[in-house]
Amino acid sequence: MLTGRGRSILALGLGVYVAAWAFGSKPLYPVATGLLLTVAVAWVWVRLADRPFRVRRGWGDREHVEGDDVPVIAELEASGNVMPAAVTLVERVGRLGEQRHGLRRNGRRLSVRYTLNRVPRGRYAFADVRAELGDPFGLERAVVPLPAPGALLVYPRLVQLGRLFSESGARSHDGRRLLLRRHTGFELHGVREYEQGESLRRVHWPSTARRGQLMVKELEDAPRDEIALLLDADASSVLGESFDVQVRAAGSILDAYVRRGRRAVLVVNSERREVQHVHSPASDWRRALELLAAVEPTGTTPASRLLAEEDGPVARALDLAIVTARLEPALVDRLVQRALSRRNVSLIYVDPASFRGVVGKPEPALLRLRAAGVPVAVIRAGDDLAARLEGEAAVGALHG
Repeated sequence: MLTGRGRSILALGLGVYVAAWAFGSKPLYPVATGLLLTVAVAWVWVRLADRPFRVRRGWGDREHVEGDDVPVIAELEASGNVMPAAVTLVERVGRLGEQRHGLRRNGRRLSVRYTLNRVPRGRYAFADVRAELGDPFGLERAVVPLPAPGALLVYPRLVQLGRLFSESGARSHDGRRLLLRRHTGFELHGVREYEQGESLRRVHWPSTARRGQLMVKELEDAPRDEIALLLDADASSVLGESFDVQVRAAGSILDAYVRRGRRAVLVVNSERREVQHVHSPASDWRRALELLAAVEPTGTTPASRLLAEEDGPVARALDLAIVTARLEPALVDRLVQRALSRRNVSLIYVDPASFRGVVGKPEPALLRLRAAGVPVAVIRAGDDLAARLEGEAAVGALHG
């Protein structure tokens, strides 16, 4: 298609030709002819160069974490015989918007390397990827669609922890140390009719109500995850970078457990409610990192509801750690009940108000949890994440 300049030159050439014909001015004919030929040559050049390209992409030779400058590399190899005079790579990179960069020619290859500066954590899909071909005069343009590369993943910036705040504070309400339980448990396999002499504790009351007779649960032994890490991606409690801090805290704690060889499950309380079991430090951990890189605060379900699901991964885990920015009364009640039943639980609270400059106030809910034996780490804007998660100054943080 003609560019704005191309249309102007074409109109000028036609105008000069009409003027030469109307006034009988022979010197104007070569000028008109030259202008029109220039437009024609540009059109033919671009049409001959308008062929598919073989594309190679890359993001450098390492993984990228939030705050990094990410290099984007593109190499195009022409399949036609005529090379375009100018090529511009145009693509939309997720929420970073449209990127336009001219390619340099090296033989039959065209390449560009540009940098995305200080990229936040996230999953960046490439869309509307295309090469814009032009002639030397900027009169004609053609657009060649290009295949979109795989999404760019920018991981959270984790901290390596030597110990955890919950290890020094995970005590029951009467001050005794909570013990680890075995890695197996019982899952609901089915229901059947009640037999005389069986314990009423095994009655499955919903089935009993539907059928009008006593029905009991059939249980089977099944392995359990040692630790469940619940990341509360509540959409209503996000202020500034508070959710990114939640993700860093969750990833750092999960990393600490994985390095110790503990079985874990990451549960993200987002709109989709995603679950990733981490039983090996290789593939499972990689998938968990990818989940943490891409997660967005889209949750609308209270975290307390996940604790109420008896067959869910959160309730079944031997140890539970919750990362949240929302202290709802129902969640506090659930955590206190779990602590009083001598089941290990800890809380990482990211104070969202601190991310808009509001000075923290004493939180009665946090003091109640502490009194019940729940280890609590409070993280505010500007805090040293490693220091908070390892337990330094934890008690003072509870009082703001």
